[in-house]
Amino acid sequence: MATLLMCPPTHYRIEYEINPWMSRLRGTEASLAEAQWRHLRDVLAGPCEAALELIEPRPGLPDLVFTANAGLIVGRRVVLSRFRFPVRSGEEPVFREWFAAHGFKVVELPEDVFFEGAGDALFCGEHLFCGYHFRSEIRSHDLIARLLGRRILSLQLTDPRFYHLDTCFCPLKAGQAMYYPAAFDDYGRRVLTANIDDLIEVTEPDALQFGCNAVCVDDQVVLPAGCTQLVGELCGRGYRVHPVNLSEYLKSGGAAKCLTLRLD
Repeated sequence: MATLLMCPPTHYRIEYEINPWMSRLRGTEASLAEAQWRHLRDVLAGPCEAALELIEPRPGLPDLVFTANAGLIVGRRVVLSRFRFPVRSGEEPVFREWFAAHGFKVVELPEDVFFEGAGDALFCGEHLFCGYHFRSEIRSHDLIARLLGRRILSLQLTDPRFYHLDTCFCPLKAGQAMYYPAAFDDYGRRVLTANIDDLIEVTEPDALQFGCNAVCVDDQVVLPAGCTQLVGELCGRGYRVHPVNLSEYLKSGGAAKCLTLRLD
């Protein structure tokens, strides 16, 4: 059974602008954000049969809801995130406390090395792909590789709209993933094609709906509503797809994957 960490959106809102999607003028609708989060939770716990753990929301930390950025989980170890923007650094001690209380060994990078957890570090089979440029730094990759004793495949992100790896790349199972090619440089695209046998190319319209920011649990895929072509591609490969309206979270540049952290 998959185990996912989520955070209720009690204090979620747009209080600052740290990516091209965020606008304090546009803001969010609290009641709609709550309803969408609950729908996502129900789909994950229901059809996907995932076990859910919750971390308590905290005032003053509106992006704590995006638990994917808490850290990188490897077994019972977690490499804790070091956020690039000071407005998110307050999340670090909250996640540190939660992981320690739940039996994880917390590994920390130097304070001046930025790394934003499972937002920029994703396993596809045995391969660990790590994104860098807008949030995480490439020098974090060498440190993590040595800490974990694993090889890392580094991918440079080139489009600020896709500022984390999980906004433009989603592993499905060993040897299979979906990605938005234009979010990577030429070398990054070559790395992906050389190491993943079946790469589903996501169209720009579906990428802008954050189709790659999906949660895959066995043969179940949960993704934002509106990704018409991508749903067809996934269904054609035997996946059961669950579109969920996450419009309030797209306003912050996040969707299903950003709102969850795989713990197992």
